Amino acid sequence: MSADPGIGIAHNYSEYVGRTERRLALIDPDRVAALASTFDLPSVPGDGKALPAAWHWIFFNPFVRRSEVGSDGHPKKGGFLPDVGLPRRMWAGGRLRYHAPLPIGAKAERVSEILSVTPKSGKAGRLVFVTVRHRVMTEGRVCIEEEQDIVYRESPQPGLPPPAAQPAPQDASWSDVVTPDPVLLFRYSALTSNGHRIHYDAPYAQAEEGYPDLVVHGPLISSLLQGLAQRASRGRPLARFDFRAVSPLFVNRPFHVEATESDAAGVMRLWAKGPGNNLAMTAEAGFA
Repeated sequence: MSADPGIGIAHNYSEYVGRTERRLALIDPDRVAALASTFDLPSVPGDGKALPAAWHWIFFNPFVRRSEVGSDGHPKKGGFLPDVGLPRRMWAGGRLRYHAPLPIGAKAERVSEILSVTPKSGKAGRLVFVTVRHRVMTEGRVCIEEEQDIVYRESPQPGLPPPAAQPAPQDASWSDVVTPDPVLLFRYSALTSNGHRIHYDAPYAQAEEGYPDLVVHGPLISSLLQGLAQRASRGRPLARFDFRAVSPLFVNRPFHVEATESDAAGVMRLWAKGPGNNLAMTAEAGFA
């Protein structure tokens, strides 16, 4: 039993912990090619090649009937993920471990389990954090393990000032600039079966969720950071990647994905920064 901060109501989320879900997917070469084009890459990894890091996020996602879609564009709450009574949800971060290549063209399985449901209280009101573990397998071999942190939040409070911006590091050895135009956001939403309206419906994003404009997907930013890590690693395969969202990025506002050289322990620091050097995402990568 856990207390609901601010309103004094107790909630028992223990029934959700341990809940599992199994999904199957073909790691379709055409879908992989579509993501390569969306990222404007000069070449496409072919059938039988290893799926690039983070690209498994375009698979295993439910595409539910229209009558089963909530007002925010997500599937209605109360399926695999718990309905905690809060209207907004955000992917806050995650930890990935890459154990073996996931071949393009393979038949794969993802087994998901809810590890924890934790209520907290913040300046913006009540929060509930849900941690989900995913295992992606093919032919009985675990290729990817990850934990995702999902946060549920209250509706924005009118007049509440935004959190103070954190400055991004200044010691980048690698830096790429990205301009997230509406077409990029639309195509990534489509490829990941992500109907959340903050990525394509500006009036909704502004009026209902309190954002100034369309929001860049957290997984899109993380995917770009993982791609940068792989390019900067000089051929070493990515073995782990931990990331945390800090502040949102918005459509048509250029941002940078940046990285340092690996330190003596083999750890590479990465981050995304928006206009004004505001830190948007922070990450660490390790290599095999």
